[in-house]
This record gives sequence, structure tokens and C-alpha cells, in this order.
Amino acid sequence: MTLDPDQPPKISRQDLARIDAIKDEEIDYSDIPELDDDFFAKARKESVTARFDADMVAWFKAQGKGYQTRMNAVLRAFYERHRGG
Repeated sequence: MTLDPDQPPKISRQDLARIDAIKDEEIDYSDIPELDDDFFAKARKESVTARFDADMVAWFKAQGKGYQTRMNAVLRAFYERHRGG
């Protein structure tokens, strides 16, 4: 399956409920590279203003301290997978 970042698929409430019901231990992380403290210490950051859906921000915040770092990690994983070259 190929995703177009400019035209993301719509996710139904039913799909969101199904995804929300998945337990962390059921998720296969084996193909995701480990992001250790050294990676984050060396990563350059740029302060930007961005708008996100309120429910998404609430979910990340509910995970506890470091929600912006986790949001960045999700964006980085997407970038690493889809960047050219």
C-alpha cells in the first residue's frame, strides 16, 4: 500500500475505535529503528508553529511528558520511510 502524504486516507470513527483498542504489546515494532538518547541529543531542532487536530494532540499529551518529542518521532519515521534517494 502506498500513501500520498498530500491526500491521506480518511479514517472512520469505527477504524479509530479499533486502532484505539489495540494494546501496546500487540504492536509489531520490529521494523522500526531504535531511537536512543544519543539520536535525540544530536538532532537539530527548529521551532515552528503548526496546527494539529485537537484529538491527536490530546492523545499524545495523554501519553505523558515528552509528547512533542513523540510527535516528532512519528513524523521522522514517516519522513525516513518516504523520502527520496
